[in-house]
Amino acid sequence: MEKKKKKEPWIRKRHKIVTEIARVVLVPYCRLRYGVRLPKSKDLIREQSLILLNHQTPFDQFFVGMFFRDPVYYMATEDIFSNGFISKVIKFVVAPIPIKKQTTDVQAVMNCIKVVREGGSIAIAPEGNRTYSGKTEYMNPAIAPLVKKLGLPLVLFRIDGGYGKEPRWSDVVRKGKLECTIPRILRPEELKEMSNEEIFTAIQEGLYVNEACTGPEYHHKQLAQYLERAVYVCPECGLSEFESHNDLVTCKKCGLQVRYLPTKELEGVNKPFPFKFVNDWYEYQKDYVNQLDTRSYTDTPIYEDWVKLSRVIVYKRKELICKDARLAIYGDRIEAADMVMPFEEISTVAVLGRNKLNIYHGKELYQIKSSKRFNALKYVNLFYRSRNLMRGDENGKFLGL
Repeated sequence: MEKKKKKEPWIRKRHKIVTEIARVVLVPYCRLRYGVRLPKSKDLIREQSLILLNHQTPFDQFFVGMFFRDPVYYMATEDIFSNGFISKVIKFVVAPIPIKKQTTDVQAVMNCIKVVREGGSIAIAPEGNRTYSGKTEYMNPAIAPLVKKLGLPLVLFRIDGGYGKEPRWSDVVRKGKLECTIPRILRPEELKEMSNEEIFTAIQEGLYVNEACTGPEYHHKQLAQYLERAVYVCPECGLSEFESHNDLVTCKKCGLQVRYLPTKELEGVNKPFPFKFVNDWYEYQKDYVNQLDTRSYTDTPIYEDWVKLSRVIVYKRKELICKDARLAIYGDRIEAADMVMPFEEISTVAVLGRNKLNIYHGKELYQIKSSKRFNALKYVNLFYRSRNLMRGDENGKFLGL
């Protein structure tokens, strides 16, 4: 009889060494670049925990790691595991827990259980997306049963000011205040007495942030640069495209100009502007799309762009298909290069990072990249609006984020 192959442990001694080395480098970096206050060594959390955080900057995981003595294992999208050699290095040094974006991933849950059984702490951003608007995004209620299943102390880790400091749509870090706090820790015995609904409410309340308000100022010469990654509906002329420079963003159809101020407020330049903050504009945009009958766009595309198209071999690599492919979204399909992908064959369309686009078509995963000004969000929103209509749910509000 052949011996069963021994299962490899998830947690390795090298993860502790990497954590200590990273702390030496990242603590001063976090202080200098983000202005965040970090705890002293004696104040670090020393018990095994499940950490839930709101997602505001690309550096969030490092803020979390600086509050805990031992290595933290982060749940991360499969994208970082599909970059060949770089992914192998990441897996070797910190061993993130892979999850397929915006899907119910049973294997990810099993991996979490494995890490917990080996004594590791886990960190998850329940939103699954960084906020484009400054307000905490949609959270999947499935996080509550997972909290109960893992049975660890639940640490709610909230980041305030991350949107003002580095909006998802921006490439620059501004001067201003960012603060990390732990508003609540729920003990396992407390969690056992709570329903899934009560746990989920506690998570929502503990992590909720809305930066669509006056407060600390954030300064940089390029305050509005690449805001067109987040907005594509003009209050003057409807579906449109925008272009930004420094602190101004301009509608390419009607010429409306808007200035982004250090207070995060918006100001009309050549015409009155009805929205005070990006979140107000973002919510208007969602309402506009949710009233749009995309079924009338089967002959003419709603949007089209020229992009770099790749096929993702999940957990391995990416294969370039075309450097200059036409990408178009209609009311019933997406076309990319010579491929036609009907919506009924697409399970998910998701935006990654600032403006990458993933299309899960059948058993294939395609990734789209384009110029720095590319708006991937509109493809996600329009896909979900169209799918709601196809399902007969004309009043459906969820647009993918």
